[in-house]
Amino acid sequence: MIERTEKPFDALVVGAGAAGLFYGARAGELGLRVLVIDHAKKPAEKVRISGGGRCNFTNIHTRPANFISANPHFAKSALARFTPQDFIDRLAHHHITWHEKTLGQLFCDERSGAIIDMLLEELRSAGGELRLSTSVEEVAKTDDGFRVTTSGGVIDARRLVIASGGLSIPKMGASGFAYDVARQFGHDVIDPRPALVPFVFEGRDKTDFASISGLACPVKASTNRAAFEEAMLFTHRGLSGPAILQVSSYWAEGEFITLDLMAGLNARAALKAFKADHPMKSFSSALETLLPNRLVGLLTSRGDIPNVPRLADMSHAAIEGVIENLSNWSIKPAGTEGWRTAEVTAGGIDTSGLSSQSMESKNAPGLYFIGECVDVTGWLGGYNFQWAWASAYAAAQA
Repeated sequence: MIERTEKPFDALVVGAGAAGLFYGARAGELGLRVLVIDHAKKPAEKVRISGGGRCNFTNIHTRPANFISANPHFAKSALARFTPQDFIDRLAHHHITWHEKTLGQLFCDERSGAIIDMLLEELRSAGGELRLSTSVEEVAKTDDGFRVTTSGGVIDARRLVIASGGLSIPKMGASGFAYDVARQFGHDVIDPRPALVPFVFEGRDKTDFASISGLACPVKASTNRAAFEEAMLFTHRGLSGPAILQVSSYWAEGEFITLDLMAGLNARAALKAFKADHPMKSFSSALETLLPNRLVGLLTSRGDIPNVPRLADMSHAAIEGVIENLSNWSIKPAGTEGWRTAEVTAGGIDTSGLSSQSMESKNAPGLYFIGECVDVTGWLGGYNFQWAWASAYAAAQA
C-alpha cells in the first residue's frame, strides 16, 4: 500500500509512457521530487512495439505543418524548444546508435527496449520514482495542489501531469482517463477519432482488394485536405500502407479518397512509346510495365481499364483518358479498422484551454496535459514521439 506522504510530491505524473517518463526525468533534473504512476504492469509499451520493435523515435524534418490540430499554431512553441537534435544528443549520451530510413524517419539500431531503458535510467538518475499497477480512482484539487486517490492509497502533489495517452490500441490499456480529468476541470475535448489507421471496405471493393491482398504499390493518396505520396498495401479488409495511414488522419466518415496510381510515373510517354514499339500487344501488357500485374488484372476485371487486345486499335486520346482515370481513382471506404489498430488518437483535449508555453491548464493552475491526450496529432514517421518529448520538456521547464 502507498501511504499518504507527509511531504507531498512536487509532481505526480499519471502515465508511464514516452511523455510521462520523459517529463519525470526532466523535472527531476530541475530538482523536483517526482512520482510517475501507471495502471499497467510494464512501462512504455507503445514505445516497445513502435517501429516494428526498433522505435521510430523522431523525424529530422519535424515542423508544425506535420501536425493536425484545431489550432495549428499551438505546437510551435514546444517543438521549437525541444528539437529532434536535442533527443539525438540524449541518445548519444547513452551510447544508443540509430539509422535514418525514408523521409527523415530515425530508428534505433538496437531494439526499442534501449529507448525504454534510457527513459527509466534518466528517471532514476534524476531521483524520480516509478510505481506500476497503480490506477487512479479520484482526483481532487486542494489548496496546495492535488490529492489523487489511487488503488494503492492517497498521493498529494503540488503539480499533476496527465500523460496517459489517448484511445488508440485498447489492448495495451488505452483509456479516456485524460479526457475525464480534463472535463472535470472545465476543459473541452475535441471528439477523439482513430488516426494513422487502415481503411476497410464493403461489397465488391472488399472482395476485389482481398483478392490481391499483400500487394503493395506506390500511390498518391488524398482527401480534399491533404495528400501523401508513399506506398499503399492491399489487405483482406481493405487498404493500408504508409500513404493510407497518413491520409486516414484527415479523412472523415462518408468521404471518398482519391488514389493516383500513376504517381511518379511518366505514364503518357511510356505508354505511347510502348504502343509505337509493340502495336500488336494488348493495353494491359503496356500497363504491366508500369503497375503490378495483379493490380492491372484487377483493374481490368473491374472495368477501370479497357480490355483492348491490340494497342494499334487504341487512340492516343483513349490512352490519355485511362491515364486520367487511374490518376484520379476515387473510392469510398466503409470506415477504418478503428481503435484496435490505430497508431494514435486524433482530437483530444482542446488546446484553447492550455498554455502553449507550458502545457498548463488555464482553468486549474498546477495541472498539465502532455503527449497524445492533447489535440496535437503527428504524421506517421516519428512525429508523435517528437511531440511527446517536446510537450513533456515544455511542461517540465515550467
